[in-house]
Amino acid sequence: MDDSPGDEHIAFMQWAEASGIKIKGVTPARFPGRRLGMKATRTIKNNEIMLTIPVDLMLTIDSIPSSFTSQFPAGTSIHGILAAFLTHGDPALLKHLDAWRRVWPSFDEFEDSMPVLWPAHLRVSNSSYEANANPSSPEKQDQDQNRGKVLLPPSISGEWNTFSKVPVGVDYDTRYQNLLSQQEKRLKDAWANVLKVYPETEWKTFAYYWCIINSRSFYYVSPGKDEPEDWNDAIGMVPFADYFNHVDDAACDVNFDGKKYTFRATRRYEKGEEVYMSYGNHSNDFLLVEYGFTLSTNPSDSIYLDDIIFQDLSISQKQELAKQEIFGNYTLSHPLTQETPLHYAACLKYMNLREWRAYVNGRSERGVDAQKTASVIRGWVEVYLKECIGTMDIIANLLRDLEEEIGDSDKEIGSKAWEREKLQMLLDRWGQIRRICEDVLEELE
Repeated sequence: MDDSPGDEHIAFMQWAEASGIKIKGVTPARFPGRRLGMKATRTIKNNEIMLTIPVDLMLTIDSIPSSFTSQFPAGTSIHGILAAFLTHGDPALLKHLDAWRRVWPSFDEFEDSMPVLWPAHLRVSNSSYEANANPSSPEKQDQDQNRGKVLLPPSISGEWNTFSKVPVGVDYDTRYQNLLSQQEKRLKDAWANVLKVYPETEWKTFAYYWCIINSRSFYYVSPGKDEPEDWNDAIGMVPFADYFNHVDDAACDVNFDGKKYTFRATRRYEKGEEVYMSYGNHSNDFLLVEYGFTLSTNPSDSIYLDDIIFQDLSISQKQELAKQEIFGNYTLSHPLTQETPLHYAACLKYMNLREWRAYVNGRSERGVDAQKTASVIRGWVEVYLKECIGTMDIIANLLRDLEEEIGDSDKEIGSKAWEREKLQMLLDRWGQIRRICEDVLEELE
């Protein structure tokens, strides 16, 4: 099978090498059923450097003229300014990026894969993204009519079909929960600030470049500056390195020393083998929102039980968890890890407060009962499993109705087929979550 990436990718590789990028033993290639990735063109030895990219070829906040960056209001995100530069920057400066830009994904590809660009009824969440929409607009009506059908997982949507969340009363970091509302806010705020400088900016063009940067950036902080308050702004785009696909345990060491990015093999690769890098230890929910894909096998996949646990605890119990600084972000993965905040929260359900405090602070295990702990956690997981089965039924019914519509009409088959793909993607994701729940329940037996 021909795995050649295409003429535009070959031209970009030639541009990269001519510009000073050192490419040793790897090339972009097509892989069946997946996106472009990086392939070994020969045997690559352990500890061999495969790729070196100088910082002056990166697209960063420091590579954009200050005459451009200074236009934006205080508080405008670096992410937003980078997207604005790709939208409105000096054509003479952007021309240097032409070979690179020609190999970027299209807007349609992002619309296919990233929930932030899906129709409102497919991305129902706790976001206020559409709160100010015109009440008579089709988008607003679509959202309101489908408010009861939450199709995205709770870590993404922040919503549930089988119960209503209770007020928490404590503000805590939920960086890896409510993922869609966080992403939508970043995009909405960036868009609003760019409009203040370039009021004629087309939404689709700006959103496209925002997604390009969101999905293809690497870590970068300006020399001599502290990391930004928002970790999403510690970003820069690295040409050619963005071909690498992700796996959790990638045999690739990535290093940035302020002058260059280097990618070094940490095992032997054979000719023709795909070479991966790791984007970080992320759940499939995070990967779906930020990058538009999930992994069929993901050692870091997990779900959060916060909303289930908080409705099962008293106010005083929640206050006690907050005092001990173990409030929230109760992750569930398989196999279970012992003595985590999840276990401490479960023990609080049956232990007396004095013994529980001693246990949490490592002074004593008196009163701890493994069977009781397992029983509490089992009850919480069963609530999640009920949500999972119910939502999978909702999606299955939508798929069945869609199949009937497609069978009865020759019109709009393209849009209905597109929606069918999205629903199947969500059904597959819920299937992964169901397996986590069922595997943990089996382990707790």
